[in-house]
Amino acid sequence: MKYHDSIAQADQKMHAAIKQLQLWHIPATPTNYAVSYNYLNKTSKALNGNIEKQLGSGKKLDNFFLEELYRQYILGQSAFNGELIDDLDEVLVDLQDNSKKSTHCTEQLINQLDENISSLKSTDKHEILSAIKQIRQATRQFKAEQEKLAEQLLASQQSTDALRTELDDVKKEIYLDPLTGLYNRKAMTKHLDIWLSNDPNKQVAAIIVNIDQFSNMNEQFGPLISDVLLTKIANKISSYVGESGLPVRSAEDEFLILLPDVERSLAGEIAEKIRQGVEKLRFVSSKSGARLPQMTLSIGVSDYNVATSANAIVTQTRQLIDNITNNLTNHVNIAKI
Repeated sequence: MKYHDSIAQADQKMHAAIKQLQLWHIPATPTNYAVSYNYLNKTSKALNGNIEKQLGSGKKLDNFFLEELYRQYILGQSAFNGELIDDLDEVLVDLQDNSKKSTHCTEQLINQLDENISSLKSTDKHEILSAIKQIRQATRQFKAEQEKLAEQLLASQQSTDALRTELDDVKKEIYLDPLTGLYNRKAMTKHLDIWLSNDPNKQVAAIIVNIDQFSNMNEQFGPLISDVLLTKIANKISSYVGESGLPVRSAEDEFLILLPDVERSLAGEIAEKIRQGVEKLRFVSSKSGARLPQMTLSIGVSDYNVATSANAIVTQTRQLIDNITNNLTNHVNIAKI
């Protein structure tokens, strides 16, 4: 509710937002309500555009899709905020490096002064002793100041570590899917941009993974069981991804794996291992002890130049399984061209 809305206007908008969720067949959670409210008030062209595009393609809205919109457009997690976090991170690293270098140089200077005191030469013994005394006093004073500085640097370091932890938490909120811990679309776009800036000719293999009959599982056992299954399958999928790979949750029951500099044929072998690995999983309800149905995957494999947009990669690779899903499940389809 905006500050200049009257109580009657706010009440009207609230009911309209709830009604809109009912039309979308989406539960009225706080997150979904916020998206619906902003959609009706047209506070974000990008948010409304994404919703209209999803509906225009004939696809239903779901909790995952609205949660993604909420994090990206309502929490203000824009590209600017992501870049700001990266800049702060770089500044912290520079400060830490400079502090270490400064401390090291100071220690070297003090050591050199101490070592050179004995090498002072003069014809006047009293003058030598007086100079040595003054140098030693100055050295002791300098050391005392350095000890204070070291304490201050330690306190600054502790503050920096705390800030870094906070920044890491914010990064997780921006770039990670909260349920599975995999990357989201925003992180995918960021990685593609980084790869493109490093090497415009870099190729990346894409593996799209769709859970067969997941909507039926969700209706039969409810969202809590479905979330557990999603998490376990996501963990299994990510176990096949190396350090250079990027596992992404691209939709409610869909994952995408990006493998830079991996041939399509090798990506196909990895996809087959993923399919077999999930097929072997057995799920049992912790409450009732009942065995849940076997989960299988439909997988599509292709490759792209890193200049290809994240949306294009998802859409084009998804077509590899959309064309076979109605007739075939538990299958890996590798692009022929």
